[in-house]
Formats: sequence, structure tokens, C-alpha cells
Amino acid sequence: MTEPVLDVHLKPEDAAHALRADVRAGLTADPKWVSPKWFYDAVGSELFEDITRLPEYYPTRAEREVLAERAGEIAATTGAHSLVELGSGSSEKTRLLLSALREHGTLQEFVPQDVSVSALTEAAHAIIADYPGLRVHGVVGDFTQHLSLLPGESPRVVAFLGGTIGNLIPEEREKFLRTVRDVLDPGEWLLLGTDLVKDEQTLVRAYDDAQGVTAEFNRNVLNVLNREVGGDFDVEAFEHVALWNAEQEWIEMRLRARRAMRVTIAELGLTVDFREGEELRTEVSAKFREEGVRKELEDGGFALHRWWTDSEGRFAVSLAQAV
Repeated sequence: MTEPVLDVHLKPEDAAHALRADVRAGLTADPKWVSPKWFYDAVGSELFEDITRLPEYYPTRAEREVLAERAGEIAATTGAHSLVELGSGSSEKTRLLLSALREHGTLQEFVPQDVSVSALTEAAHAIIADYPGLRVHGVVGDFTQHLSLLPGESPRVVAFLGGTIGNLIPEEREKFLRTVRDVLDPGEWLLLGTDLVKDEQTLVRAYDDAQGVTAEFNRNVLNVLNREVGGDFDVEAFEHVALWNAEQEWIEMRLRARRAMRVTIAELGLTVDFREGEELRTEVSAKFREEGVRKELEDGGFALHRWWTDSEGRFAVSLAQAV
């Protein structure tokens, strides 16, 4: 079996430095925040996989429905030699695209990008086993920092799925899209998954499930801080909160202090006070409308070519071309 090639642009010490910088910036801000990128340790990644199977969490199923229906059209339209997937994780939904591109006869290389060496290595070996002869060139890096280093034989299609772009605030989305455009040649493609604006109840339930899995996932970020930067958070002293911000059209996940407390971050020599009821924001998840996605793509240097939604109109996958 062919071994995958692995480019490592993000070393453990880089991640540790970034975590310390984020924690200092976020816990000394008003209001306080933690970046959602730190959710995904081994426990967090497993909990997120559990979330995607919950009845309330529709985005994964809705996106898979679109890809299952449209993968052949995506392959025929792009004729891509390389599929680049940002934040690839287990590359599960990507198999629909890989199979369609292989059937179309153009696929030569798969370029998965992720921050985790172990997750990327495991996923790469699984892909090689299922797609004999396919070159797999993994990139360990952060999609907010290392896009310019992405390999891949032209024409490429860059897939950014799962609605992950919604975790970026508008200024970050603008920078991200411009950076992707700078990486691509004119005529190459971006495949983007975006969750859509819908009724508040459906949205909130997707981030505050009846079984409490999302609450456990949210609180686990405090376990990460305790372990990685010497925090002494009492994890159970925080309750999970999911709110719909109608003005920004995004869901906010927060952790609310059940009591007043003082937290020490030993590695940073930092002491942080929480008032009873004070909230720590851990994630925003923006929801989109077609006209807004079209404008953001155009501002980033792309032309929207196709717009597909699932049968219930909950989630969209768009195919855009670099101009």
C-alpha cells in the first residue's frame, strides 16, 4: 500500500504557543472568550462525532444529502485533478466527492488538511486503503495560517464543508476567502458548506440537545485549558448556554458561571475572576442567506456557479469559481 506524504507546518510547540496566546487574549477581554479551535482534543472530537448523530443536529445529515445528490455534477463541472479538503477530520463526507471524481476519470490526488497529525495520518491511510492508486498528500496546518502552502495538481477543488466557515466572524471570513482565492489559479474551484438562517427553535435545539452532549462538548474546552495551560477551572461550575443572536444571525455558545469564582492559569501566571452569571463565549456559528454568501464570495474573488440545498432548505452547498 502506498504511504501518504505528510507536510507538517504546525508542530506541537506551535499549537501550544497559539493556545497560550489565545487564552491570555480571551480571558483578559471583556466579555471573555475562548476560540472554538480548542474544542477538538481527542475527547472533544469524539463528542462532536456524537453530536453529528443527534436527532436535533441536522447540518451533517443535510450536507451529506446534498453531496450524495450532487457529487457527480460537481465532478463533471470541475474536472478536478486534486481535491483539497480543509479541516478534513475523518474525511467521511469527502468520500462522496472522491468516488464521483474517480468515476469521472479526473481524480489524481487528495490533499486533506487538519491540525492533528494523528487524525490526519489515520484518515489518510483509510483513504489509501479504499482508493488504491490515489496519491494522498496530507498537510498538518491551520486553515487560518497555512493556506498558501497547500499542494495539489491543477485544476483543484478546495472543499470547506460542515458549515465551519460560520465559526469565523465576518472580518475573518473575508480574509479567509481572499487567502483561498490567492492560492488558486483562475478557473479553479471552491466548494463551500453553509448552514442557513431558519427558525430560532430549530437552531437553538441543534446547539442545546436534550441529551446534553453539546453541553458536555462545550464544557470540555475547560478540561483542555486545565490540562494544557495549568488551569484550575471547576468544569461543573459552568452551565452550557446556546443563544440565537438575531442581529448578527449567528448562534452563540457560551459557558455561564453558576457562582462567583477565581480561576488561576498557572502557565501564564494569570488569575481571572468570574462573577456569578458571567459568561465566557466559546463559539459563534453564523447562519447564511444565498444573497449574503454570493456577495461574500464575490468580494473574495469568486463567482458563484451553483447553489444547492437539501430537500428541506436547511443547509446549502455552493460551488464557486476563482475569477
